[in-house]
Amino acid sequence: MGRAKKVVLAYSGGVDTSVCIPYLKNEWGVEEVITLAADLGQGDELEPIRKKALKSGASESLVADVKESFVKDYAFAAVQANALYENRYPLGTALARPLIAKILVEVAHEYGADAIAHGCTGKGNDQVRFDVACAALNPNLKILAPAREWGMSREETIAYGEKFGIPSPVKKSSPYSIDKNLLGRSIEAGVLEDPTVEPPEEIYEMTKAMADTPSQPEYIEIGFTRGIPTSLNGAAKNPVELIQQLNQVTGNHGIGRIDMIENRLVGIKSREIYESPGMLVLIQAHRDLESLTLTADVTHYKRGIEETYTQIVYNGLWYSPLKTALDAFIQTTQERVSGTVRVKLFKGNATVVGRWSNHSLYSPDLATYGSEDQFDHKAAEGFIYVWGLPTRIWAVQSRS
Repeated sequence: MGRAKKVVLAYSGGVDTSVCIPYLKNEWGVEEVITLAADLGQGDELEPIRKKALKSGASESLVADVKESFVKDYAFAAVQANALYENRYPLGTALARPLIAKILVEVAHEYGADAIAHGCTGKGNDQVRFDVACAALNPNLKILAPAREWGMSREETIAYGEKFGIPSPVKKSSPYSIDKNLLGRSIEAGVLEDPTVEPPEEIYEMTKAMADTPSQPEYIEIGFTRGIPTSLNGAAKNPVELIQQLNQVTGNHGIGRIDMIENRLVGIKSREIYESPGMLVLIQAHRDLESLTLTADVTHYKRGIEETYTQIVYNGLWYSPLKTALDAFIQTTQERVSGTVRVKLFKGNATVVGRWSNHSLYSPDLATYGSEDQFDHKAAEGFIYVWGLPTRIWAVQSRS
């Protein structure tokens, strides 16, 4: 049954998205399928992927290099928000989806398409992220999700594709499902579906095994300007360079592995393995710099904002009124979050060992216990009396 005439399909080159092309045309009556592959720094050869889409029946096959925007506009915004889902996962995959949705909608407008499509199944988070983001950006576009509806097993999907000249994978080199971009890798399926099984070393790519890490610590210095990472070891870096180099140097020390039971938006618990060395260290360093430059009340209040921010990004609400409002709050807090953080890397641990800023609120003369102490100790007694007065009244009343 036809649902649209011209469709822009989010394309990865895998089995599902390749089969989506003939499926949309032959089962749903779509006249024209335009594919769009996003270069997020995943390292794939995108030219063969572009050509595969054409061979699979796409009328046009587009590749968009969005690496810089991905890091600058999405990843670094999440760093400013210290965004860690369930206090562990730095949203590497979730942050890519609103950007892909944005360029899907832009291409649909440019080519006069009346629908966008993706290859997500009905069990994951990404279907929600794509559908909601695209609807927010253009509610008039239809959203098609063939893999959510076709009901075919993987074997049946491969067989369907072969009927239309899509070659089956020669051999599935890995039993794992892997998503990769500049911010890290997510690995699931295979033996990882058993939460009692230790992840085999073979699944890791960005981080060294502990036994192979250097025997001496390494120190790095990360510079921030208004909460945005701008330099590494004193050298100014563009966003892509910075995250690439930080991934390499921190991953070399075995930093950035996450093994967690994650609560998906659709209500399923999922065992997820992540590698995200650069983002984890950036968030750790940024949070530490905030402790130096933000007042106590802002610091404490922002923690609740960060929790909400992380939830709504994970849940696919990047383009929402609440996200926009939280962005305004976070940006205001970042005006003085500029400075440098020194981090020690050693045997899987990243430890902040120093921090400095022209906007530091730390006063040595007040903090010291030495002879330079300028704090008025006598003032403490009056402060304690006033501070504890409600408790004192409550205690007297409760005894009367």
